[in-house]
Amino acid sequence: MRRRTVSPGAGLEEVLDTLAAAPAPREEAAAPAAAAPSRDRSRERDTLQTEFAFELPRGYVDDEGQLHRHGTMRLATARDELRPQIDLRVKENPAYLSVVLLSQVITQLGTVTDVHAGIVERMYATDVAFLQDFYRRINSEGHTHAAVTCPLCHGSFEVDLSGGRLGES
Repeated sequence: MRRRTVSPGAGLEEVLDTLAAAPAPREEAAAPAAAAPSRDRSRERDTLQTEFAFELPRGYVDDEGQLHRHGTMRLATARDELRPQIDLRVKENPAYLSVVLLSQVITQLGTVTDVHAGIVERMYATDVAFLQDFYRRINSEGHTHAAVTCPLCHGSFEVDLSGGRLGES
C-alpha cells in the first residue's frame, strides 16, 4: 500500500483531496489488512515530528532585496535553551535571548540555510513575534494548531498557525 503524506500547513481541501485519491482496500485481503492499521498506528506513535514548516506574515528581506517567507523550525533541545544563557549579548540585554534562541532553531528561511542572529535581528517585529509564538507552540504543545471560536457564529474549530497565505497565520 502506498502511503500518502500531506504537508504540515495543508488546508482542509488538500487533506480531503489526498484522502479521496487513496485506493479502496481490497476485500480478499481483509484479514491481513485488519492487522495493518494497528501496526501503522504504533509506527506513528514511534515517530516524532522534529521540523515544522511556517510562513512569515511579512517576510525577511535579504541584502539583495529578495523576500523570504517560507521556512522550517526544528524542535529545541535542552542545549538550545541553555546556550543563550552564556551568550554575552544576552547577558548584556536579556531581551536578546529570543533572537539567539530563534537563530538556533530556524533551519531554513526561503533560500537561506545559515540562519544566524543577524538575520533574526533584521526581521520585522511582527515576524519575530510570530516565530516566538510558533516556537512556544511546537516546543510546549507539540503542534501548530490552535482551537478558536468564531466571534459571529460562535462555532469552534481548529486552525493551523504555521500559515499558508498572508492573513492565515
